[in-house]
Amino acid sequence: MNALELTHLTKKFGDFTAVSDLSFEVPKGRIFGFLGPNGSGKSTCIRMLCGLLQPSDGTAYVNGYDIRKETEKIKRSIGYMSQAFSLYKDLSVEENLNFFGKVYGLKGSRLDERKEAVIELTKLQPYRDRTSGKLSGGWKQRLALAAALIHEPELIFLDEPTAGIDPVARRDLWDLLFALAGEGKTLFVTTHYMDEAERCDQIAYIYLSKLMVHGSPKDLKLMPEVSPEGTRRIAIATESPALALIAAKQETYCLDATLVEAEIHMLIKSETSDVEVEKSLVRSGLQLGHVRSIDPSLEDVFVTLTRRYGQQ
Repeated sequence: MNALELTHLTKKFGDFTAVSDLSFEVPKGRIFGFLGPNGSGKSTCIRMLCGLLQPSDGTAYVNGYDIRKETEKIKRSIGYMSQAFSLYKDLSVEENLNFFGKVYGLKGSRLDERKEAVIELTKLQPYRDRTSGKLSGGWKQRLALAAALIHEPELIFLDEPTAGIDPVARRDLWDLLFALAGEGKTLFVTTHYMDEAERCDQIAYIYLSKLMVHGSPKDLKLMPEVSPEGTRRIAIATESPALALIAAKQETYCLDATLVEAEIHMLIKSETSDVEVEKSLVRSGLQLGHVRSIDPSLEDVFVTLTRRYGQQ
């Protein structure tokens, strides 16, 4: 059985269509990335899947439960972790976990058992008596994850879980997510970070309420729209990347160019040799390092799709 099955899922608010005809499946035990620009319909879709909003058309099954008829069963079988810290800031870590455990019907030894399990998983032992409002951003997210897991949900929705936290805390949180996936939990993650999208088993990209693509990161990078026939991608190292970017975009062989760290990543006509690229940029007064062939990134995928469908 799949963790999620969406069939023509649609939500309208009057004449405005927030989610249009979404159909895809998410197998159990996967990390699923749900991506798209702000305002594309991600939050509305998640609200329907969580049983908080009825669809206008189509349907979906969450852990085998119908979102139209079995919303209470859905709510008890899922966990939800929001981008903004939404726990009680004047309660301690342990008090928050006690509260949310009781909300989900846990009590007595079962509540104690689950509380200790999630505290151990998230490494919150040193902070269990600290008021949650005084935790750092990374530890707040760990507490939010612990609260979302206390009732042992099969599926966890994570809405930009690492937004606003430092790189170390972000990596540590992802280590926790990998551990959960290894235990068979299904994770439904929204993110704007492309390196996080790369870590997902499957990705769906939604734009202007519609599903544009769905597949593994590898499959999406192989789409013909991303690297059209007759083109190839190269990276150029230079000491003056900003100037090189300006110069590269003026060349007729350059179809697209962007700055990635100290390199220029270019989509060029395939008949253009590396030597020709080097000579043209050196003529512009630039000093270049290596020129190397590269594969498209997920950022290339989403920029290409957004530009393409945004012009329609």
